[in-house]
Amino acid sequence: MASKKQHLDSLSKVALFSACSKKELEKVARAGDEITMTAGTMIIDQGQTGREAFIIVEGDVTVKRNNRKVATLGPGSVVGEMSLLDKGPRTATVVCDTECTLLVIDQRRFLGVVEEIPAIAYKLLASLAGRIRELDRAYYG
Repeated sequence: MASKKQHLDSLSKVALFSACSKKELEKVARAGDEITMTAGTMIIDQGQTGREAFIIVEGDVTVKRNNRKVATLGPGSVVGEMSLLDKGPRTATVVCDTECTLLVIDQRRFLGVVEEIPAIAYKLLASLAGRIRELDRAYYG
């Protein structure tokens, strides 16, 4: 079982939460549940409806889009984060390469934290705007 400090360290590395204070990160961490998945376990299935996000605390995962590997991610990475904001289909499949310890945050509990601490919403919007700008630069130059 990962420590509270490991959960906070992992969350602080996630771009989506990087502007959050320690107090805000603690609230987000309390909204999550720690799970352990064995190597080979599918965490996310592309095309399925998303209802939660997974923060990798320990271990490595492979991300595939349309059966093509697009990334290998490790501790401090997040997958499924768009599901915290909508219930759209998953855009990729994610499988554990190793045994993984994950912090799972479902949309309902996450939105409860945002309602309790509205300042988090502004920080998330700024983070998402930054990601859109990066994608725009990568695509359009």
